[in-house]
Amino acid sequence: MQTVTIFDGQKIRRVWDGKKEKWYFSVIDIISVLTQQVNFKKAQSYWTTLKSRLKQEGNESVTKCDKLKMKSADGKLYKTDVADVETLLRLIQSVPSSKAEPIKLWLAKVGYERIREISDPEKALNRSRSYWQRMGRSNKWIQQRMMGQEIRNKLTDYWKDNEVQEQDEYAILTNIIHQEWSDLSVKQHKKFKGLKTQNLRDHMTDAELVFTALAELSTRQIAETMEAKGLDENKIPARKGGGIARNARVELEQKTGKRVVTGSNYLPRLSKKI
Repeated sequence: MQTVTIFDGQKIRRVWDGKKEKWYFSVIDIISVLTQQVNFKKAQSYWTTLKSRLKQEGNESVTKCDKLKMKSADGKLYKTDVADVETLLRLIQSVPSSKAEPIKLWLAKVGYERIREISDPEKALNRSRSYWQRMGRSNKWIQQRMMGQEIRNKLTDYWKDNEVQEQDEYAILTNIIHQEWSDLSVKQHKKFKGLKTQNLRDHMTDAELVFTALAELSTRQIAETMEAKGLDENKIPARKGGGIARNARVELEQKTGKRVVTGSNYLPRLSKKI
């Protein structure tokens, strides 16, 4: 599960490893903060030079950096150096920066928040609810968003247990479902709403959330009935589940004369809050 967290206004990518129960952070994003360098290529160059020097010095921190695929600014996935909190804390000592101590304290906090949430899931729910409230969402919208997330989680749990690989294959199946019900790919829907790096679901209307949930609920139930395994077999329930929601959407649009999929978003509200 990849997410983006914020330190001092800068985005830092991280991936949760469920087996090891720890976060892995993008090293280049941490380096960007430490060097106060927003230019990715310059931060990358700094990290390449530092990594080479540390290797020559026999520093073990560099050898403990793994590579994982992470989404870049262009929306594509690239292999990126990542490290856990313990490794990053050692790396930070090699970078002279006024941000060193603040980011150490920040890592100590956010690096372990997922572990706390596993033992007390209510903390994660409250954090999400508070986030959406700050964005100006109504209680009704928040309830629908959380219901939709629970349905989404059950679907991805099914995929995980039935030979669907995370990240790339999840994205392929999600896109099939979305295109079937909305007649737009996820990328096209985001563009229609004027979104870039924002989470599409956080900018959906009540109706869009409901139809997304219907599509994913239908997909899971069909997949369970078919006992679908792997990417190719799960494409079938993805299309059928999305088709069920599409038929319902078309019927509603015919009755009301209004489109379900819209270009509306919450960006103006968000920018005012910031």
